[in-house]
Amino acid sequence: MLGITQSAALVGVDAHSVQVEVNTGEAGELKFILVGLPDAAVKESQDRVFSAMANSGFRTPATRTTINLAPGSLRKEGPAYDL
Repeated sequence: MLGITQSAALVGVDAHSVQVEVNTGEAGELKFILVGLPDAAVKESQDRVFSAMANSGFRTPATRTTINLAPGSLRKEGPAYDL
């Protein structure tokens, strides 16, 4: 299943569009893969996302989940992409 939403990254005083693409249900071992040049705070979002899903009554997928933050050339910082 592919889900897409929009977010933004601040670079100085300019906002740049960021597309958050989530694909779940992939074959393979249970993994959470984050791509698209994220910084350490964004990579730590796995625990925050799974916690938010559990507390909202959603079941966490028992498959591999890939999250792409596009465009890959734009640096993404902070927890703004979690939800």
